[in-house]
Amino acid sequence: MIELRSDTFTRPTPAMLQAMFSAPVGDDVFGEDPTVNELEDFAANLFGMEAALYCPSGTMTNQIAIKVHTRPGDEVICESQAHVYIYEGGGIAFNSSAQARTLPGIHGRITAEQVASAVNPEDVHKSHSTLVCLENTSNRGGGTCYNWDEMTAIRRVCDENGMSLHLDGARLFNALVAKSESPGQYGGLFNSISICLSKGLGAPVGSLLLGNKDFILQARRVRKVFGGGMRQAGFMAAAGLYSLKHNVERLQQDHNHALHLSQALQTCSWVAEVFPTETNIVIARVKPAGSAPAIAQQFKDAGVSLIAISPDQIRMVTHLDVSASDIEKTLEIIGQIKR
Repeated sequence: MIELRSDTFTRPTPAMLQAMFSAPVGDDVFGEDPTVNELEDFAANLFGMEAALYCPSGTMTNQIAIKVHTRPGDEVICESQAHVYIYEGGGIAFNSSAQARTLPGIHGRITAEQVASAVNPEDVHKSHSTLVCLENTSNRGGGTCYNWDEMTAIRRVCDENGMSLHLDGARLFNALVAKSESPGQYGGLFNSISICLSKGLGAPVGSLLLGNKDFILQARRVRKVFGGGMRQAGFMAAAGLYSLKHNVERLQQDHNHALHLSQALQTCSWVAEVFPTETNIVIARVKPAGSAPAIAQQFKDAGVSLIAISPDQIRMVTHLDVSASDIEKTLEIIGQIKR
């Protein structure tokens, strides 16, 4: 089966496994796991930020960030299809007692003008607008990337209104490769950044939260409260360290594969629209309406596993376990799908 449901299905390579087997470990809750400490220092230095915190998942790093940046009753501004809003179990409300102000974006991206219009005035009837969350790349937007100038404009709106800016960078390295940007640019723009190691970078588990030292000190306490304190986590951290050192530049291969799939889908009579394909995610709106699950089943029957993310949308995600021959086979199957 060719696995295109998500880039979370990647498996450790032999070299990554060797790094895991040979990793020195300690007790991370005591701050004494040398490999976790090395990973956190490496990531913080990479982004030009003061500190980092290793966590089990990107949902946890996002939710910790929201908890630290807000107080109960505050409002978080994000795009209507943002992962922090629709895919994290209502965590904004459950974990932080904050509410979300969602804005309709274009392929998952919002504008500085929208953010400025959404900021609540100082009024006892209204919640405090204290945090803006951006997602780059956008999962539900089809892996699209923010324009740098738009993000800097959103940063200005945050500064003018005393708000913090958090980045859900689950697939940030895909954006860095696609846009020829550097981690340091992002470290200088955002108050906090979450990055996943377990998607296109290929580690089996783990995410990092980055920020200044005071923020990460508070985040470490929240991680403990959330049950995210781990002991000999260095075995897993070694995989993340390996992925950051060896698996970034190869993301371009995934982007190329996704573009081939996108171009093929655009020629199909049963496809109404293909979202712009900038990175490793391909989303197609299919016809007739409501047929996405049936089309996904046709692909599965032919040997390709993808996902129907709505009644009329299918999604394919390329990653390091998808070879060039897998893409060629998938292109053949795309041409065989009938509606």
